[in-house]
Amino acid sequence: MMYSYQYGGKQGQLNKVEVADDLVVVRTRQHKSLQDAIQSADGQKVLAKLTRIASFGEADVTILQCMDEKTKLSASRDVARQVLKKESDIRFAGRVLREENHGNPVVYTENLFIKFSDDLEAPDCETILASNQLAVKKQLAYVNNGYFVGTQEGVGLNIFQLSQDLLNMPEVELCHPELIKLASRRINSPNQWHLGQVSVNGIPVDAHVNTEAAWSQTMGEEIVIAIIDDGVDIDHEEFASNGKIVAPRDATQGSDDPRPKFSSDNHGTACAGVACADGNHGASGVAPKAKLMPIRLRSGLGSQAEADAFVWAADNGADVISCSWGPSDGEWWNPNDQTHQTVVMLPDSTRLAIDHAINNGRNGKGCVITWAAGNGNENVENDGYAGYEKVIAVAACNDSSRRSVYSDFGASVWCAFPSSDFGYTPFDHPDALTPGIWTTDREGENGYNPGELNPSSPPPGDDHGNYTNNFGGTSSACPGVAGIAALILAVNPALTWHQVKSLIRQSCVRIDVPNGDYNSDGHSPFYGYGRPDAGRAVTLAMPDVKTEQVQALILQAETQGALAATGDEKGFKVQLGAPTRISLDGPDGIDFDLYVKRGDMPTTIVFDQRAYTAGADETLTIEPGEPGEFYIMVRSYQGSGSFRLRVEQL
Repeated sequence: MMYSYQYGGKQGQLNKVEVADDLVVVRTRQHKSLQDAIQSADGQKVLAKLTRIASFGEADVTILQCMDEKTKLSASRDVARQVLKKESDIRFAGRVLREENHGNPVVYTENLFIKFSDDLEAPDCETILASNQLAVKKQLAYVNNGYFVGTQEGVGLNIFQLSQDLLNMPEVELCHPELIKLASRRINSPNQWHLGQVSVNGIPVDAHVNTEAAWSQTMGEEIVIAIIDDGVDIDHEEFASNGKIVAPRDATQGSDDPRPKFSSDNHGTACAGVACADGNHGASGVAPKAKLMPIRLRSGLGSQAEADAFVWAADNGADVISCSWGPSDGEWWNPNDQTHQTVVMLPDSTRLAIDHAINNGRNGKGCVITWAAGNGNENVENDGYAGYEKVIAVAACNDSSRRSVYSDFGASVWCAFPSSDFGYTPFDHPDALTPGIWTTDREGENGYNPGELNPSSPPPGDDHGNYTNNFGGTSSACPGVAGIAALILAVNPALTWHQVKSLIRQSCVRIDVPNGDYNSDGHSPFYGYGRPDAGRAVTLAMPDVKTEQVQALILQAETQGALAATGDEKGFKVQLGAPTRISLDGPDGIDFDLYVKRGDMPTTIVFDQRAYTAGADETLTIEPGEPGEFYIMVRSYQGSGSFRLRVEQL
């Protein structure tokens, strides 16, 4: 059954929610924990069958999920509610709602927000409230004639009709129920440690790519990620948002049905989830609002279908292409395996198809292509696919910010994304803290996680079999970086593929410095330039100073300015025809950088020259050759303060 409410008053948009079959919300009394509040044997038995998915500690509210067959969910939910209501320390055990279009859980309280017309006197407002048996909990100082009110206990879902009835009154401008949603606006599995800092089984895990910072700016809206793999379960609940699936294709069979065809076609669904699962039910991708182009490829390495997959992706609007496959890996634990020395070249047919995506995709700006480095603990340079210079080769790091034991290495590794790992005593490699990456699985008993088929052994994921908890390898790392590329393009779609690749490099955080063997250029054979920071990548990608903000300078000029915060920028332009020195003086303890470009404003990734020492004082010498207009950018790498900029001909 649907319930509706309106934000924005009588003319506002009508929003709809529906009762969730599988969720129960419980509120305890006297700030008791749920475990302490439930004392009866029946209550404990019911609680043991429920999974906690969210809590609002300040309100003593917990959302629990029923784990049962889909046809039995609503009945299980109602039984749980009835049993829990009998507990004396349970104040409320009710149903949970989901948003109509997103599936996000919504908890309704028995409170309302209401605003009366400005010309109404306070006593008149309070009379209307009292006549509807509403108690004033707070008169709101920030809005005239605004109140936060409580209904009678037990009103339940009737609060939606009450809210609409009040809104329809001529004296009322605004009215809606108090609806509580998760702050993140989606249900991320607490096991998704690669997205943000979490605690798994009581163990703090802080080895993530900082997606929360990126999500405050974008979640990948309007960007299309193509997953070329063994098929994607496009009927999965995490790919069900409106318009999610774009230009599906089976490159092997030449059809538009990318669904898995064999029992072993499980890989692509998990990869797609890492990149862009909606995050509405059980797992979020790195770019949850990006669109998904699923391309099934079940042909052999080097086939024409392989090339066709890239052409399809580029010609049908893919912005990012993720490839978690390649030549066979050697045995990672066996240094004597001759496969480690085997060189597999990239076929011309496939290389030209990749070049087509690079040269013609995104209206000539080029598709960004990520590739799994490989799981053989071997040199990626022997792999003509992941080692191709126009793709981004992604290695794997673990939940302790160290190298995953199997991950390939080499000069072509661009970065490392969090993935699975496991201990191996002969290498003195410790056990991982987690089983791997929690992501989407083929729904039901198909896939990596068959669900609760063996009650004596917990499933590797959720009980329904829709998610797996142990996806891994560089296969999982690759679509993670594809998701970061989508976040970058969402805030700045004008970037070329090469600029995105450079931005990912700039965003990287060096990990495991003592063992990473980083060179003077900041590159490690194991981690590339490090682990990407999605928040930093998005900040770096945002369009830089606009030309109308540029201040014109003349030779021998000196000007002053100020940068208000980290990331702040000021732009200048000057006509140069002879060798010139540009000097920047800034405050102590602050780090400012200087960029110069002929013809238009430089950015942090597109410039002719830059000076970026650890401090606020920088100097550049320009040899213009032909006379022309040069643009200067002063940027705060860290800190704020005033600066002095001087331009003088030599």
